[in-house]
Amino acid sequence: MAIARSARVPRIVRDPHVLGGEPTIGGTRVPVRAVVVAFRLHEDRARVARAFPMASPAAIDEALAFYESHREEIDRLIAENEADDA
Repeated sequence: MAIARSARVPRIVRDPHVLGGEPTIGGTRVPVRAVVVAFRLHEDRARVARAFPMASPAAIDEALAFYESHREEIDRLIAENEADDA
């Protein structure tokens, strides 16, 4: 199965072999949801980029842009992940 990419946010991919196809930053196992949670905590793109050194600042920006257009899905993934941690 091919890796799905969006023309608007090409660094964000869905690979069925990485986190079950959850949106991630391409070439990493960093899920978009983790970037969103970190941004909510720190509200500073540069600090979030430092937290994920395997991802470029541009990739962090794309993850946040992806969230804006897929808010419902990412919020659901965040809630599911938090429920798993409980």
